[in-house]
Amino acid sequence: MRPPRSMRGLETLGRVRLSRYFFMRDFLYSEIANIHQLSNIPENPDRAIENGRSFCQLLMDPLEETFGRIAVRSGYRSPTLNSFGNRNHLNCARNDNPLECHIWDRGTADRRIAGASVVIPWFADQYETGRDWRDLAWWLHDHLAYSEIWFFPRLCAFNLVWRPVPLRRIDSYIAPRGSLLQAGQEPQETMAERQRRYADFPPFRGIRMPLVTGPG
Repeated sequence: MRPPRSMRGLETLGRVRLSRYFFMRDFLYSEIANIHQLSNIPENPDRAIENGRSFCQLLMDPLEETFGRIAVRSGYRSPTLNSFGNRNHLNCARNDNPLECHIWDRGTADRRIAGASVVIPWFADQYETGRDWRDLAWWLHDHLAYSEIWFFPRLCAFNLVWRPVPLRRIDSYIAPRGSLLQAGQEPQETMAERQRRYADFPPFRGIRMPLVTGPG
């Protein structure tokens, strides 16, 4: 697929289904793009779609089937948009930062990555009344094949990242700030301790959506 150059082309890209619950359009909205009148269109749509599908099927769909609707705070960013955000101090890492997860269509196959900043409304409500973000962090660790997770103070939003070979690291800007789990490290809390933290969480993938069936 070529990068869209028309409204119709962008509509076509937005209709691409990445997983059971998510379409490409779900990840193209950007406040930076809107305010600064920039486009947020993949330079390599095929690679963005390929990586986005892995991200959504392996990480986003399980969240949706466990907690209900998942809110995407910041999804895909084009290299041009992300570079603009970095230069203007708009909370975007450099394009060449190996941890920058929003650019899904990087030029080299050995740097495949896709991620998004997301909010789980079910947990955000509890976080606002004082629940420990680490309860969710350890649930994610024990249930998802994530690569990196970064937590942020507002709404307990977190960057959720997919890579073909996951790093398995968790960091946070919420107190206690810093690294909860470094790549290659074993959790400091035992499985039993972690499970007690999220004992009241919904069953993993416990939501049963209506099956999609073909005509006839």
